[in-house]
Order: sequence, then C-alpha cells, then structure tokens
Amino acid sequence: MTRATARLDLRLEARDKDRIAKAAALRGMAVSSFVRDAALREADATISADTIVTLSEAESRHFLNALDALLRPSARLKKAMDAASRLAKP
Repeated sequence: MTRATARLDLRLEARDKDRIAKAAALRGMAVSSFVRDAALREADATISADTIVTLSEAESRHFLNALDALLRPSARLKKAMDAASRLAKP
C-alpha cells in the first residue's frame, strides 16, 4: 500500500461538512477517503470530457474518408514547402 504524500486543505461550511460526513458514513468510509474518491472521480470525468471525442456513425465515416483521401497541397503550401526545403540545404 502506498502512502499519501500530498495534502489538500479545504474550507467548508459546517452544514456541507456534515453532509459529506453523513454520506461517507453511509458508504462506510472515512471522510477523507470519501472526499478523495469523489474528487478523483470528478477529475477523471472532467479530463475525459475534454480529451475524448465521440463521433456518430456518419461523422466517423466522414472522418475516416478524410483521412484516406489523397492530400493535395495547395499552392501556398507548396510554396512554403519549397522555401523550407531551400532553407534546410547547406
């Protein structure tokens, strides 16, 4: 079992602390464990919501077709690639 090495302090109104303590007791957990688990669960949900993209079947098909399509660089991109190539040569 690993030891917790970081601390997080939190100020609450007494009624909020009582609600949390009651919920922890109903789960048979220490308040600190209950709060840690709830905070980590919310953190994971927030991170997932911001980093995972879910596409419908039609969106997925469109996305995959775009990936499979032959890339045709625009004139502006060709010009930039030529300039970069000239800069890279000794």
